[in-house]
Amino acid sequence: MYPTDHWVKFTLNLPMTENKIGKNWNYFTAGVVVTGDILDKSLPKGLKDYADKKLFRPLGIKSYKWQFTPQQKPSLAGGLRMRALDFAKFGQLYKNKGSWNEKMILNTNWIKKSFTNYFSDNKDFEGYGYLFWRKIYKVGNKNLEAYQCSGNGGNKIIVFVDVPIVMVITATAYNKPYAHSQVDKIIQEYLLPAIYE
Repeated sequence: MYPTDHWVKFTLNLPMTENKIGKNWNYFTAGVVVTGDILDKSLPKGLKDYADKKLFRPLGIKSYKWQFTPQQKPSLAGGLRMRALDFAKFGQLYKNKGSWNEKMILNTNWIKKSFTNYFSDNKDFEGYGYLFWRKIYKVGNKNLEAYQCSGNGGNKIIVFVDVPIVMVITATAYNKPYAHSQVDKIIQEYLLPAIYE
């Protein structure tokens, strides 16, 4: 998709799958690009203005940079650049069930749906919610459930379900097969044990 001059057209021209809905699933970056395009066209001043007004400003995030599609629409597929502390604010907003400084920024029901594992019957897959990957970290005899944004290079925003922790990992192992496993190892073998010891 990325080398083409129109990501949405590329996506809409892909052949339909033969998979039955709800049986097979694979992450599909292009679907998120189409979602962003729909939102951009549906919001009165576009997605960029809406996100700035409804999300970034209320969180006090002033310095950020979008990745854009060739049509200059904000891409929801990744590439948003912010300071690590600002990524942590985004994670904490989800941890707070949508509340920030005693003001509701996101709908609590949306947070709940985002942190629902829609693939609990698949034993080979930890799960996925609304754009959040489900991950179980093990520390000693404890299983710690988390939902996380996982970006290229091993970048992560991790929100633990039953532990009052949000972690942000910034990494640069772009397009490397070890990126996410390396970060998972750092979290499970070093960061979480340090917190629990």
